Amino acid sequence: MSTLLHLKSVEADISGSRILRGVDLEIRTGEVVALMGRNGVGKTTTLKTITGLLPVRSGEIVFDDQPIHRLATDVRARLGIGYVPQGRDIFPHMTVEENLRIGLVVHGRKPAEANAALERVYELFPVLKEMLGRKGGVLSGGQQQQLAIGRALLLDPKLLILDEPTEGIQPSIIEQIGDTLRRLRTIPRADGTGLAILLVEQYVDFCRAVADRYYALDRGAVVSSGAIADLTDEVVRTHLQV
Repeated sequence: MSTLLHLKSVEADISGSRILRGVDLEIRTGEVVALMGRNGVGKTTTLKTITGLLPVRSGEIVFDDQPIHRLATDVRARLGIGYVPQGRDIFPHMTVEENLRIGLVVHGRKPAEANAALERVYELFPVLKEMLGRKGGVLSGGQQQQLAIGRALLLDPKLLILDEPTEGIQPSIIEQIGDTLRRLRTIPRADGTGLAILLVEQYVDFCRAVADRYYALDRGAVVSSGAIADLTDEVVRTHLQV
């Protein structure tokens, strides 16, 4: 698998405070990578540097062989970075169908392409097709998460970034989302390549069930990484447990 995303010694500040301290991270096409750590260690900050919501103080971010750390957020999205933030950011007063179609309109997808993309999302998340006329704000947390992921997938991203997808969701839906992430690895994108997923998550069992590799952050730096099968209980106790 080829390298799709590479963070090289990335440092970032928030309000004058250093948050990221030389983060090195690599994601290959078609794999799921879990970015793990306690609250406040820099996980979401890392995602924001990748998407362009936060500037990089130093270091480099390369996506699909192109340096992107100086590009605007919308440019990065068009290059193939999909982002589902913590809290989901759906439009609560719009219907499920409107939430899904608004992204297609903004990105100018042709009608035939848009309809095909919608059908793929409905296949992954059948509940969305059953609730097209409901307002986003009345959906359960799990349904909102499925809507947010489905909306991001409509743009056929090369990299899907998920920030705490299991937060506030009932166990049955967590299992369903895990099944969906495992399926996404086996479904080729429109150009035939595999989808890469970067997952920020504190739920260790979920990461072990869906990820191929992991990075553990502590105080803004990577302190452990490797195959998810090699994530030891010692690393969990030292760097991940609250």
